[in-house]
Amino acid sequence: MIYQKGDKIVYPLYGAGIIEDLETKEIDGEMQTYYVLIIPIGNLKIMISAAKVEVQRVRAVHSKSVIVGFLEAALEVAVDMPENWNQRYKENMERLKSGDLTQVGLVFNSLLLRERERGLSTAEKKMMTTAKQIILSELILSMDIDKTEAEKILDKTYA
Repeated sequence: MIYQKGDKIVYPLYGAGIIEDLETKEIDGEMQTYYVLIIPIGNLKIMISAAKVEVQRVRAVHSKSVIVGFLEAALEVAVDMPENWNQRYKENMERLKSGDLTQVGLVFNSLLLRERERGLSTAEKKMMTTAKQIILSELILSMDIDKTEAEKILDKTYA
């Protein structure tokens, strides 16, 4: 067992949450353990197979000092996105799936800049919202703050 009840983890594409419980279920005749993850943004409750956490790139929530470093470096990352919509969307989706906070920040930053310059398609607006929620959820759990405070920090960073 990698994680325990009460651990704060990040599930790529959904964000950071707290393991509320561990459940064992019989699937195809085998007993399997699942983490019951509660994500503060949107009050999501997700079950993650404990046997697949590495494949799914689940990781522990970064410490407050790492998050502060991420915020300080967030705007220094070069944003070089393809002009082709399909290629840009595919690259951004891979970044979100990585679970890497820097990659998620790159998606948010690049789409935010693009929105300010030209506007975004509906799909890219949804992707930007997803990236923002992932970042917010990790800010909330690593800094032990509420959503409003996390949004203020993010708005200040990307102002």
